[in-house]
Amino acid sequence: MKKRVLIIDDDSRNIFALSATLRAKGFECPSCTSAKEALELLKGTEVIDAVLIDMMMPDMDGYEAIPLIKKIPERVGTPVISVTAQAMVGDREKCLAAGADGYISKPVDVDKLLQLLSTI
Repeated sequence: MKKRVLIIDDDSRNIFALSATLRAKGFECPSCTSAKEALELLKGTEVIDAVLIDMMMPDMDGYEAIPLIKKIPERVGTPVISVTAQAMVGDREKCLAAGADGYISKPVDVDKLLQLLSTI
């Protein structure tokens, strides 16, 4: 059965690139363009094996959204990986402190991403 990775990003080009890459590796990739939309989806019953979330989004960013995702009872064990263009010293720690289970910087290194997803 294919693993399902929810991609949350306000930029449809990022969603397209990530989902094309992951689909080629056998993943299914539902997507949302806002954290609010993603939270609604995650509160439902849809099977999601992991979440990739852009940290810099308008309205609600990843730093706000990750703790909310982690509070959804059915999603407690779902890995959340932060994806960010912020690759400065301390950004990884900031993402992990927000509750992310993993961190990857843009442009996304596909091998690193696949390594993070290999555990789901």
